[in-house]
Amino acid sequence: MAVWLVFLALGAVAGVLAGLLGVGGGLVLVAALAWIAPWMGIPQEAAMHTALASSLASIVLTATASARAHAKRGSVMWPTVRWMVPGLLLGGWLGSLVAVRIDGDWLRLIVAGYCLIAAAQLLFGKNRAALADGAPPPQGLPLSAAGVGIGAVSAVVGIGGGSMTVPLLVWRGVAPVRAVGTSSACGVAIGLASAVGYALNAPAGALPAHAIGYVYLPAAIGVALASVLAAPYGTRLAHRLHGDTLKRVFAGFLILVAVSLLLGG
Repeated sequence: MAVWLVFLALGAVAGVLAGLLGVGGGLVLVAALAWIAPWMGIPQEAAMHTALASSLASIVLTATASARAHAKRGSVMWPTVRWMVPGLLLGGWLGSLVAVRIDGDWLRLIVAGYCLIAAAQLLFGKNRAALADGAPPPQGLPLSAAGVGIGAVSAVVGIGGGSMTVPLLVWRGVAPVRAVGTSSACGVAIGLASAVGYALNAPAGALPAHAIGYVYLPAAIGVALASVLAAPYGTRLAHRLHGDTLKRVFAGFLILVAVSLLLGG
C-alpha cells in the first residue's frame, strides 16, 4: 500500500507538470523512479532502464489527459501534430532499441546532461516573434524529420519530448502555451512507441514479477491513474502564466532534476 501511495503521489506531480510544461511529467518520474527502484526489489543495474520505461508507459495516459485539456482551450495545433507523429513514432522505437543496450550509469549521466542543456537553451535561447492570430500552424516534412530526432532522444531520456518540441515550436513563432498544448499531444506518440520498445526488447527476466520487459506495471499504472486526474490543473495554471514565466519555470525544473540524478549516482 505504501508503494502504491508513492506512485499515486508521483503521478499527481507528473500530471500537473504535464499540463503546465507539456513534458508528460517524464523527467521528474525518471529521477524519482531511479531513486526508489532498488526499494521495489529491482536490481540496481536495471534501475535506470526501469525508470525510463515506466515513465514512458505512464506518459501515454498523462499526455493524453494533458492534450485533451489543452485542446478544450484551443491550444493544440493538430496540423502540426499530424506532421510530427510519423517521425515521433519511428524515433521513439529506434531510441528504445538503443537505450536497452546502454549501461544504467551512463543513462543516468545522459539524462542529467540533457536536462542541463535543455535548461540552458530555454534560459538563453532567442525566439522568433509569435505567430499572428489566425496564422497557419507550422507544417511540412522538416517537422516530420525533427520528430525522428525528438522521438529517439525522448526514448533514451524517458520523456514525452516537451523539452525539445516546445522550444522548436516557440522558435518557429508559436506562443509558448500553444507549444505546450501541441507538445502534449505529440507526447502520446512518443510514450507509446518508446514503451513498447522497452517492453519488447529488454533481456529475458530483466525485472522481477509484475513487469513487461523493463516496464514495471505497478509504477506505470499508479502514476498514470493519478496524473490523468491532475493534468487539467497544470493546464489551467499554464494558461494563467506569462510565456517568459513559463519558460523560466521549465528551466528551473530541469536543473533540479539534473542535480537529483547526479546526486543519485
